[in-house]
Amino acid sequence: MIHAVAVLDHPKLPDTVRVAEEITAMLEGRGVRVFRAKTWDTPALQAIMPQVQLVVVLGGDGSTLRAARLAAPHGVLVASVNMGRLGFLSEMTPMNWRERLHCIVDGQYWIEERLMLRAVAQRKGTILSEHDALNDIVVSRGTLARIIRAQTYVDGGHLATYACDGLIVATPTGSTAYALAVGGPILPPTLKNILLVPIAPHLSLSRAVVLAQGAQVSIRVHTDHRAILTADGQNERELQDGDVVIVRAGEHGARFARVQPPSYFYTTLMQRLRGEAWRDEQP
Repeated sequence: MIHAVAVLDHPKLPDTVRVAEEITAMLEGRGVRVFRAKTWDTPALQAIMPQVQLVVVLGGDGSTLRAARLAAPHGVLVASVNMGRLGFLSEMTPMNWRERLHCIVDGQYWIEERLMLRAVAQRKGTILSEHDALNDIVVSRGTLARIIRAQTYVDGGHLATYACDGLIVATPTGSTAYALAVGGPILPPTLKNILLVPIAPHLSLSRAVVLAQGAQVSIRVHTDHRAILTADGQNERELQDGDVVIVRAGEHGARFARVQPPSYFYTTLMQRLRGEAWRDEQP
């Protein structure tokens, strides 16, 4: 049974406030303790996470990614109501959340564990920054349309030096995000493999590579201009020539509370690829 829930609305989507209020009323009517916050209010979320069992996120996939990163270290479950455009990570909508959320509160759910990544950016052996990601870590060129060279190692062995706009290091969750847009394969979300996909490679390895579970990726950046590292497309770090980014599986994984059978992923995938998400999920 679920006894404490955080309900997060989106600061730029007014409709999420209305639905959040409805969800709060339903949960409190069942005797559940409810905490309210905005998805972008990181200090508030960090204070709330140790006190709850479940986070209900209202918004799009970006909101869910943000909440999942903060929930993972505490083992807190995540469920989301899609009020964005795609909603690959959501199985609730403004039309069906009541039935499915009642099931979750009653304990009628299964837990979907998803791999997360941990990236460390280094300069001459000194740590510049550390990042967690549920979708992907991307090392890419900055604002100038000039390639970078990404000297890439897997478990200490040289794989390839990509001449490209960038290199995506993705989880199976991220295989349906940026990696899919540049031609990468789709991986089932519960796999623990890491995916490498180059962005616009020039006269270098152009195929995506699926790495074994537990692999470590090291990327040394060669550039005569600005390069950047991004985590889930939300956190950015500027890189210079010679900087190294090390990516491995994170210590914690994201945990989603699911009501639908595990085959939901393929049904959802085909709906999204047919462009049905926005039409089907509006109230």
